[in-house]
Amino acid sequence: MATERLGVEETLGALNAALGPGGRVWIKETRARHLRARDFLAPRRALQARFEDGQVPENVFRAVACLQGPGVAPVLRCAPTPAGLSLQLQRPAVFERVLGAVAAYAAPASPALPGPRVLLHCPALRGSPSELRLSQLRTVLVADHLARALRTHGACVRLLPAVRDPHMLNFLKQLRVDWPAASERISTEILRSRALAQLTSAHNGGTLTPGVLGSLCLKELVKEQGRAAGYDPNVDNCLVTEDLLSVLAELQEALWHWPKDSYRGLAGAPDADADSCLVIHVVSCEEEFQQQKLDLLWWKLDDKAPLIQKHLVCGPVKVAGTPGTLMTAPEYYEFRHAQVCKASALKYGGNLAQDPAWTEIFGVLSVATIKFEMLSTAPQSQLLLDPADSTISTKGTKSGTFVMYNCARLATLFESYKCSMEKGLYPTFPPVSSLDFSLLHDEVPPLPRPNEPDRSPGPHSPRAPHHCTHRNDVQVSGTT
Repeated sequence: MATERLGVEETLGALNAALGPGGRVWIKETRARHLRARDFLAPRRALQARFEDGQVPENVFRAVACLQGPGVAPVLRCAPTPAGLSLQLQRPAVFERVLGAVAAYAAPASPALPGPRVLLHCPALRGSPSELRLSQLRTVLVADHLARALRTHGACVRLLPAVRDPHMLNFLKQLRVDWPAASERISTEILRSRALAQLTSAHNGGTLTPGVLGSLCLKELVKEQGRAAGYDPNVDNCLVTEDLLSVLAELQEALWHWPKDSYRGLAGAPDADADSCLVIHVVSCEEEFQQQKLDLLWWKLDDKAPLIQKHLVCGPVKVAGTPGTLMTAPEYYEFRHAQVCKASALKYGGNLAQDPAWTEIFGVLSVATIKFEMLSTAPQSQLLLDPADSTISTKGTKSGTFVMYNCARLATLFESYKCSMEKGLYPTFPPVSSLDFSLLHDEVPPLPRPNEPDRSPGPHSPRAPHHCTHRNDVQVSGTT
């Protein structure tokens, strides 16, 4: 049996190569109603653009039918349909390959080449949790999710800022967000001297409040560099403060001193080009204007600052029935946590919140609820949170609590089965090759609920299956 890992991209690449020179044509079928008949489709319009009159040459059919290669799934049939060229895989062979090496598919594929360097910056983490608004909590969860997704695809991600507030670190731990902690402050002397040389109010220190160095005009920089696209036209002067320089110093240090053991190749070198690193700022809509000023100030004070910086601006977060700005992130966590405890007490009885064995479970369910509702809407869109108790349910399908609760149920079933197997309560599962799958060829209609009429074919209907019968709403083996 072949051992290489099957892949959708590898199969698509081989299918497109079989069509000859030209652009991509084949697509992976994802719609449930079509997956019964096909796994991949070459749309008719794309074929008409590739071949004269849309007629696919016979040699292409033969090439597709005999498709082979590293990571390419085996083909069962390829046939023309009204929608285009339809292809179905040898599903039993694919299932056998995948299920025989589940661990290889569960782990992310190792990229052939080093992925990009990504500097992911979330300004909301510079404060304390008591000041963290719901819109900022959304940016934290989006940044954490984005970091995980980028790493899965082979990128080397560095997270900023390094958190200094111990209370913020504890809150992130509650949220199951893995974020680095700060060890020492970065020197701002070089940036400070450059700023003082350009400040319009540098010599008028008597009129400035403590921590403020002066003002810089950024509008001219936007015009000179041709960077007006994407920037607010109202960006003009920037008040330079010690805190702002500290932020820039940390960004600068992270960009130019990338950990050598965290990345292979160019990124580990001390002279790596700044433009080879992608800088992404994940900010709330309230923070966007200030972040634009910070970008321009970085260019103003550092000739080697990255030319391209991306902004992922998250939309506002509102709470139905209450002013969302009055509820902080820790308060919202405690609110959802209390709802989870209440829902669990109603389901199982007793005061489970006082049981140490349930503490971790309630924490996981609460975080799942918050992440599910924060990440289920596109980041740029406005998010409306519903604080009603009905949203915390183990029965509805639109709740993170529902998802985690049922995952826990499945995990419990698997663990129980494993323990029973170790105790010898179940017989050893026979080899797959010895099983008879012939009974799976017929589709049996679902059993009616107790209060519903039985609409399935009668026992004498030509469509009724003859290998089983129903007794007391339980499907059991029967005789004809």
